[in-house]
Amino acid sequence: MNDYLEILFTLTQNTAFQAGLFVIGSLVAAKLADWIIISVLSRLASRTDSTIDDRIIQILHKPIYYSILFMGLGISIQLFQLPEIITFTAKGLFKTIVVIIWSFALFHSFIHFITWYSRHKKNEGIIRAHTMPIIDNVGKVIIFILGAFFILLSWDVNITGLTVSATVLVGIFGFAAQDTIANLFAGFFIMADTPYKPGDYINLDGGERGYVKTIGLRSTRIMTRDDIEITLPNSLIANSKIINESGGPKEKNRVRITINVAYGSDIDQVRSVLEDIAKNSKNVCKNPNPRVRFRTFGDSGLTFQLLFWIEKPEGRGRITDELNTAIYKQFAKEKIEIPYPQQTIHIKSSDLQKTNL
Repeated sequence: MNDYLEILFTLTQNTAFQAGLFVIGSLVAAKLADWIIISVLSRLASRTDSTIDDRIIQILHKPIYYSILFMGLGISIQLFQLPEIITFTAKGLFKTIVVIIWSFALFHSFIHFITWYSRHKKNEGIIRAHTMPIIDNVGKVIIFILGAFFILLSWDVNITGLTVSATVLVGIFGFAAQDTIANLFAGFFIMADTPYKPGDYINLDGGERGYVKTIGLRSTRIMTRDDIEITLPNSLIANSKIINESGGPKEKNRVRITINVAYGSDIDQVRSVLEDIAKNSKNVCKNPNPRVRFRTFGDSGLTFQLLFWIEKPEGRGRITDELNTAIYKQFAKEKIEIPYPQQTIHIKSSDLQKTNL
């Protein structure tokens, strides 16, 4: 019995045996900790209706397990009393592996979350289907930077000097590319706020108008009626008044044509002629029906307004020209007078006598 105790005591004093125990203990501890933590988190997640928390918990299995395992391996390496450079390298590799595993876990959790959010929280916040690519890229960059930062810490690299240098470089780059950065931020907020989307017909303060072709991070491209592609910096658009003619619940656009007729005209006849012209045009929508409004008594005549709907906003000019032509011809045929501004001058007799003198 004493021999067995002596052998056991000798083994416990052996460095390799102690390291082996730490490795086995690390494996057991990693499995046990992973099971306990995941069980607790799963129980909490079961109280919610969503499935996103269950997916994220499944992703956390490997990071939790390998973090505890490599922690034990790091302690085991120290017990071997190897040269300092070998111990430092081994511990640095273990920490780097753990950081990489956690980085991949964060990346996959992030992707699962924004995908779930964009599907279940439609039109809420900035995470939407069309902003997914930019949020995806920004998330990747942030996770990569954090991962690189912790890897440098794992190898005892002096972060302070690198941080100062990086700050100076970022400042110089930001000053040199301030217009580009302004366009990038404007592009992000345009994608998030969605004042327009590809395919919409828009008008800007500067007179530019056309269909939105693409929305990029730096610029927006629109196609004009002349088939000319215009590239506009996003910072310019962000500071402009945008009229989105395709932004309503329907793509149809209402057009107003204002007409003056002479005093004494038959207003029922005027109303009937205008409605018939609009209804007989194949380019005017039948629903809603065209309508005529008697707006006001003008200085030279009665003001009417013809209201009708068209299918596409780019046809506004052409259809207005068509109906204006038809209105003028029909008014001439129906003997409906279109007045022009005129003034009647009254001269006092006393002023006339002075003029003759």
